Amino acid sequence: MNLNNTIAKIGSGIVTVTVFLFALFLIINYSMGSYFVCLILPLGFIMMTAGLHNECENDRKVAANIGLVLAAVYCTFIMLVYFTQLTTVNNEQLTEQAANLLEMGKCGLIFNFDLLGYGVMALSTFFTGLAMKPRNKVDKWLRALMMIHGLFYFSCTFMPMTGMFSKMSSGVNGLGGRLALVAWCVYFLPIGILSFLHFRKKIK
Repeated sequence: MNLNNTIAKIGSGIVTVTVFLFALFLIINYSMGSYFVCLILPLGFIMMTAGLHNECENDRKVAANIGLVLAAVYCTFIMLVYFTQLTTVNNEQLTEQAANLLEMGKCGLIFNFDLLGYGVMALSTFFTGLAMKPRNKVDKWLRALMMIHGLFYFSCTFMPMTGMFSKMSSGVNGLGGRLALVAWCVYFLPIGILSFLHFRKKIK
């Protein structure tokens, strides 16, 4: 058994399942469920990215290294964001000022950190895709989707600077915000599936 590919395959499976569950919890408006799966998603993403990093060729190591480092940065931001939602926000009585900063639905500091984290994730997928040398149709689609996903960096990073989210009366928990997140899930889910197929073929 090739442990490297097995771990990467498991990570891809985690990404696939958590993104699907994230979309489901968004549709039924179950915020605590979506927070919990978002705490697990980064671990799967790290495992998946590390697997793609491991198999890249020497002439593309710089791009692969950047992708893996950015995956770790994304993981740090997102796990802090959602651990905060599941612990401090869920269990303590917050002052109004603290709630404005820490509650995801308020589109404040913690929400901006969340967007920054996913912006970094987008850069990670771009550089990881750049490091790949596709050998079949699955790899070609996976590489294309990962690199195109890199475009999310700009909206995730620069839109919060305009203050548009904090001005939304319904916040991220409103119908528009949830639909936007579901649309992201629809885009990212094939990346998890194609990665799983990629590593399953490698194991065989």
